[in-house]
Order: sequence, then structure tokens, then C-alpha cells
Amino acid sequence: MSLVIVGSLAFDTIETPWGRREKIVGGSGTYCSLAASFFTRPKIVGVVGTDFPREIMAFFKRRRIDTRGIVVKRGKTFHWEGRYGRDPNQRTTIKTELNVFRGFKPRLPLACRKADIVFLANIDPDMHEHILSQVENPKLVVMDTIRLWIETKREALFRELKRVDIFFANDEEVKLLSGQTNLIKGGRKLLECGPSTIVLKKGEHGALVFGRDFVFGVLAHPSEDVVDPTGAGDCFAGGFLGYLDKVKRWSHREIRKAAVFGSVLASFAIEDFGIDRLKSLTDQEVEARFRQFKKLVAF
Repeated sequence: MSLVIVGSLAFDTIETPWGRREKIVGGSGTYCSLAASFFTRPKIVGVVGTDFPREIMAFFKRRRIDTRGIVVKRGKTFHWEGRYGRDPNQRTTIKTELNVFRGFKPRLPLACRKADIVFLANIDPDMHEHILSQVENPKLVVMDTIRLWIETKREALFRELKRVDIFFANDEEVKLLSGQTNLIKGGRKLLECGPSTIVLKKGEHGALVFGRDFVFGVLAHPSEDVVDPTGAGDCFAGGFLGYLDKVKRWSHREIRKAAVFGSVLASFAIEDFGIDRLKSLTDQEVEARFRQFKKLVAF
């Protein structure tokens, strides 16, 4: 089992209609690693400040997450503040403080350099070459992005798309990158840029998976109360990649099952603030909800 996740570990200040939380633990690497840990033993690479809670590092280890790639630097951990309205798909960024994340150049431990799957989770595309040059022979290179990089490093993003196998993006990101307002056309256009698979995350509407010769759709789990949607997309990616790392196969069948497991993990993440729901989540609950998904689409 060999999944390496390079991403952010952060503090999030979040306001939703359900309340407000100050500086709770978040970050793309955090959510993704925790979700993946229900299927495999992921390795996480990132940086935190001296203010990052020791109990969270201990929790990572209890979840069988290899933390040897986490660097602790003197200073403050990356901090993001955002606000959600009644529509959980719309959020406003109030503040972004990179702190120790600014200029971070990951150095992968030896244990990470033989990775089968490398996930570049929302990091600066100019860092990709530096990271991938340290990995010996990855079988899958996977990439996610955010609006910041699309607007500020568009050329670098398209350069890196040529070297990835799977690309995760949401509605807004697909439209911004492809120049298409129709998501099907946008997904097809991004396939022409290099990836063999595009995973289009659609929030409360689930996800669409585009391959060169197939399209697969999966629902989101019906939920009346979305407490905090932060990290749902990262949990989707973690569930998706964690399952693929577990089965060691990338066939259409396994890609489809991976998408369902991604939706399962995302559906739990939104039930509470930050990573709180993931702290109490059990393997039995994950399997039970997977069976519920099967019932939702059986006819």
C-alpha cells in the first residue's frame, strides 16, 4: 500500500448557518489523509507551525497515517477563514494567511519515494516538478487545484496537466480552465490536455467521472443538514484514492467504485464542523453507507 498525499495542514475559521468555529484543524492534506485511512495507510507530506496541536498528530498516527513527511517549522500554521450562506455550494473567503506554508518546498522522506500513487492536493503547480522528481516510478499521478492557481498560474497548471493521470476539479474550476459553460464539453476538453480521467466534483449533486471512453455519475448522499462543507471535496479525493490504493487496480469498474467511496466519505465530513465527524467515524459506518448508495441507484 503506497499512497503519498502532498497538501496543506491548516487552521480554519468557519462560519455557517449552524454556527462559527475559530481555528479548527483543516487543510487539504488533513482531510484527504483521514478519508484515505479508512482503506489504506497513507503518507502525508506538508508543513505546520509550532502551534499545531500535538493531539492531532497523535490522532493521525492512530488512524495509521504516516506523518514522517510533516515538517514542523518555527512560526504559525497556515490559516484560512471563510463564510458559507444558506447555499453550501457558495462560500466567501475572508482571510488567507499562508504563514509557514509560504515558500514551502517539500522534501519527501525515503519511505515516500517508492509511492504507487502521488496526490498533489491543491498545491502550487510550480512545486510539482520538484516533488515528482523525488518519486521513483509512480503508477498514478493525481492532481487537484483551486481558483487561486487557475487565476495566477494558469500556464503552469496546463503544463502540469500533461503529466497527470487523474485530475480532480469542481464545477467552477472546470469552467475557468476549459472556457466552456457546459460541464460535459469542459470535461472533454480537459481530457485533451493530458489526463486519462477527469473527476468533476459537483458538491451536493455528486460527481461525474470522465474517461477517454466512458462517463460515470454518482449521487451525493441525501442530506437535509449540511453543517460544514469545508473539506468535502478533499475527503472525496481521499476516499477515491484510498480505495484505489487498497485494490491496486485502475479498471473502469474500480474507478466507479472509487467514486462511490469518495462520495461516502464526503457525505460524512459535512455532518459536523472540521474533522470532528471523521474522528468518530467507523469502518462499519462507511461500509453501511456504501450499501445505501448501492440501493439509491439500483433499479
